[in-house]
Amino acid sequence: MAIPLLDTLRSVMQFRSFEWDPVVRRLSRCASVDDLRRVAERRLPRGCFDYIDGAAEDERSLDGNSAAFRELGFHPRVLRGVGEPRFATTILGHEASIPLICSPTGFGRIAHSQGELAVARAAARAGIPYTLSTLSTRSIEEVASVSSGSKWFQVYVWRDRGLVKEMIDRSRAAGYEALLLTVDTPVFGRRERDVRSGFSLPPKLGLETLLDGILHPGWTRDFLAAEPIVFANVVGHEVGDGTSPVALADYINTQFDPSVSWHDVEWLKSVWDGPIVLKGIQTVADAKLAADAGVDAIALSNHGGRQLDDSPAPLTLVAPVVDAVGDRVEVYCDGGVRRGSDIAKALALGAHACMIGRPYLYALAAGGERGVDLVLEWFAEGLARTLALNGAATIHELSREYVEWRHAP
Repeated sequence: MAIPLLDTLRSVMQFRSFEWDPVVRRLSRCASVDDLRRVAERRLPRGCFDYIDGAAEDERSLDGNSAAFRELGFHPRVLRGVGEPRFATTILGHEASIPLICSPTGFGRIAHSQGELAVARAAARAGIPYTLSTLSTRSIEEVASVSSGSKWFQVYVWRDRGLVKEMIDRSRAAGYEALLLTVDTPVFGRRERDVRSGFSLPPKLGLETLLDGILHPGWTRDFLAAEPIVFANVVGHEVGDGTSPVALADYINTQFDPSVSWHDVEWLKSVWDGPIVLKGIQTVADAKLAADAGVDAIALSNHGGRQLDDSPAPLTLVAPVVDAVGDRVEVYCDGGVRRGSDIAKALALGAHACMIGRPYLYALAAGGERGVDLVLEWFAEGLARTLALNGAATIHELSREYVEWRHAP
């Protein structure tokens, strides 16, 4: 009896070898974007995490973005012989491995010192477009030097149109393929987490944040070992480059033009001969005006809930907007996308692609560039799995027959 018992114990007492790489250890314990978010929350100082994670006022729009995906259920078909699902597509005429776009997010280096460089490299490896923010902490040229993938440049309408024109010219020279005009920021939304923490950009490490720095040693070492954070695309301009810490709301309300209008779209077309995407469309009426203005794509977005609280969840707009203008412009869904199944839902309603921001920032904070690689792999794997489980061989088979609102949106 003793020998079988020992054999049984030997068969179950097999210890895994210790993983010495702390990044691998952290990422191996993550299975979802929510897991990455929890790791990011542990690793980042409170102000940095809240800047990434927070939204406007009571954050109802932030919650509503994800809730909309939960309210849309699947109607799966079976025995369809799907084989290996296929989901490659084109976005603005360029091949993409998956209908996914990295949205512009400002100040990537508060998550990790590599910031936008890491995300751009990961997006290129994943075969999807990466959009560089106007308020990035790595410059137009720096990002172009590390990524041969599809790159877009985000435009805010500054009071100084000459500065905007200069950045557009630099983007053209650096090989960026499209401009993305963010249209939902005539003024800065009230992000109350940032107000409470007194968060500034770049982050200040003074007496009031010394304890926070001590409690987050990995982030602090990374922050102090790298060069100072600045607004890389406006270095040397009188608008201020972030050399001195500033409250973001004050900066944007001072520098961005609140009188931005459809005339600025006309002006943008006059200085850029490539594709133009309008990000921040939140009604069918404005989607029609955008199509009439001759843009190439629109991103249904409420800025991740960071501008106007109680604005509509983008997913709920997909079907009516596609019905109205989907034959004239590509329609993207940006806001609350956390899984490959979310992409499938948006595509079933008629979206051409989805956009993500927070997921890759959580991943960047949790595991640097390897974290971003991982989360982009999850989106691709999740979409493939969702297609197969719904009985669809390709993304082009997805239609509204595959989904149903549990309650009226």
